[in-house]
Order: sequence, then C-alpha cells, then structure tokens
Amino acid sequence: MANRELVYQDLVDPLIFFGEHDQHLRLIEKEFLVSIYPKGHSLRIEGQDKDISLAEKTLNFLFQECQRGKYLKKHDLEVVVHQVKEDEHFEVDGLDKHKIILHKNGKQIKPKTTHQANYLESIKEHDLIFGIGPAGTGKTYLAVAMGISYLLQDKVQRLILTRPVVEAGENLGFLPGDLQQKINPYLRPIFDAIYDMMPYEDFIKYRERERIEIAPLAYMRGRTLNNAFTILDEAQNTTMSQLKMFLTRLGPTSKTIITGDITQIDLPKKHTSGLLAATHILKQIKEIKFNYFDDKDIVRHPIVRKIVKAFDKYENELKIQ
Repeated sequence: MANRELVYQDLVDPLIFFGEHDQHLRLIEKEFLVSIYPKGHSLRIEGQDKDISLAEKTLNFLFQECQRGKYLKKHDLEVVVHQVKEDEHFEVDGLDKHKIILHKNGKQIKPKTTHQANYLESIKEHDLIFGIGPAGTGKTYLAVAMGISYLLQDKVQRLILTRPVVEAGENLGFLPGDLQQKINPYLRPIFDAIYDMMPYEDFIKYRERERIEIAPLAYMRGRTLNNAFTILDEAQNTTMSQLKMFLTRLGPTSKTIITGDITQIDLPKKHTSGLLAATHILKQIKEIKFNYFDDKDIVRHPIVRKIVKAFDKYENELKIQ
C-alpha cells in the first residue's frame, strides 16, 4: 500500500473542489479504489501506485475547474473519471487549448475526450472531415459549435446543416402539415444543438438573412456550396449516389463535416450506405481526414455507454456464429 500527499494552495472554494458532503472525493475513491483523507489545503491518498496516479490526475483537473469557479456536476466528473481510466493518453490539461469560444455571447464549449479534441483540431486543419462513431459522442454537437464559431467570426458567409430524410416506418405523404412541418422532426437534433449555443432571436435573424440554412439533403442537388461551413449529419443513411452528389457540391473557401454512425443504418437492405462506402473509397485521399469515436467518447448518461457496449458485444457474437 502506497500513499501520496497532494497540496492545493490558494484553493478558491473548497465546496466546489470537494463537492457537497465530499461527494467528489467519494466518487474518486470508489472509481480508483483509493482512500482520500483531506486536511486543510492538502490531501493524502492511499492505494496502489497506479490507482493513486489516476486519482491525482482527476483531482488536478478538479482543482483547475475550481480555480475557474466552475462547479462540476456529478455526470461531468464521471466523464472525466471514465476517460482517465480508459484512455492512457488522456490529458485533462490538454483539452483547454481546443475549446471553442462563441465570441458574440462568450459561451465556451470544450471537448471532454481525446478523440473530441483531435476532431476539433482536424476541423481547423482540413476542409473535408468525417466524424464517425456511436450516438452520444459529440460528433454533431461539436461540428455545429465550430460552424457557429466560424459564422460569428465571419470566417464563412453561411452555415448549412443538412440530413437525409429516411422514412422509418412512416410515409412523409401521410404525416400532417406542409413540407417544412413534415421534415422538421428529422432536423430537430440540429435545431436543438443550435438553440443551446445562440439565442433564438439571433438564430431567426441569421435564418432570415439566409446565413444559416437547415434543409434535407435532397435540397443540396444542383448547388455549389461556396464560402460555407456545411455539416451533413446522419450520413450513414445516405446512399452512395446521394453522398457522391453532396461531396461534389463543395466549392472553394468552404469547410465540410460529415458525421454518422455506421452501426445505425436505416436504409433498405438493397442500398449500400454512402458513409460506409466512403470509408473505403476515400481513405487514400490525404486532404480528407477521418476521425473515429468509440464508446469511451460517449458523454451522455453513463448508461448509454453500457448500452452501446452491450449491443456491440451481441452483434459481434452473432457474426462469430
């Protein structure tokens, strides 16, 4: 059994650091199998050397957030703990340099995993980027955040967000309302992400000026997307011809992000997913950057990560049989 003493001088707010009733310390103890004994501005940790090091990395992150006056919710701390346990290359200190600042309202959006940080770096460095992985890994949310940031800084003239409309059991012709009302449910996740990042009134102004456009993929046919930040979401539900059509719309001075989850393809079996095909057809083009996420990047409720892993295990077992 080893022990280590950590000193945190000038601790701004012990309550933010320790959590109510020391719940942050209790969570770290439970997850890393260590014992933590606070005394003033210092902590003594007892346990195995490796476990102590992991706990220390998490505590250092907590201290940094505390000094910024940010109170970490239990879920946020659980995400950090999971990353520290699962990813040996995860460095909490390195996430800050990749944060997105929405300059008009000052809101900051920071990656929570190594893959998310690499994804944001890829978006800055490349003009065509793929983000591929399971639900809840932040692929679309971070892409939308980058798009809004570029728009607010006038790095692009337009933000274009699109999705394929795949009818899952319901025919559009039988749904109530006009065309816009019929397709809105398919585009709802994109609206939700935007509303989280900018006031509704600003969003309406940008839409009225046609600087933000949200439309089904079919509306992209015949266009050239110049000086735009374009996001194609749910690309696993594009056919090969649809994805080819979209990719050949790209104009100069534009940036394009394509996101999707190749484990959730809703196309009829006779159609090959354009996203799945693209991972093979385009992988040799050096100007295109593919970013892959896995269950370690899921930042929704912790049970979502377990659900994804359980389904993956089941599907792998079926392939072996």
